[in-house]
Amino acid sequence: MSNAPDRAAPVPAATRLDHVGIACRDLDASIEFYRSTYGFEVEHEEVNEEQGVREAMLRVNGADDGGATYLQLLEPTRPDSPVARFLERNGEGVHHIAFGTGDVAGLAAGVGGRGVRVLDAEPRRGTAGSRIVFLHPKDCGGVLTELVQSAH
Repeated sequence: MSNAPDRAAPVPAATRLDHVGIACRDLDASIEFYRSTYGFEVEHEEVNEEQGVREAMLRVNGADDGGATYLQLLEPTRPDSPVARFLERNGEGVHHIAFGTGDVAGLAAGVGGRGVRVLDAEPRRGTAGSRIVFLHPKDCGGVLTELVQSAH
């Protein structure tokens, strides 16, 4: 019997591009840039102590599954947060992309079974009560990838 993953097993689908996470040093200035340049408005803003960020979700458009696509602006609240370390290494810019799904745990298990390293053993709390997991960038074409299930 082989221990290789079953490549034919069905995996819950990602249904949309949920958001693009952008690391910034000044959240208010970044919000104003996207508001004045593109007309995007803040739909949600919060501080996520666990991740060490102050964040804003700017709605770009709606999606066929009833969700939406956002820009997520991330300002670190402490120097040891992943976003602060990213800013030190790379400066401001795209931090990650996120795909929406109706079953984050199922999708994470499915992609993990196909050899992609899942960085969170269990889904954790994300923006506005969503459930999230991250995938290793080395297994995703060099892109830090998040899977997100909306709380709605």
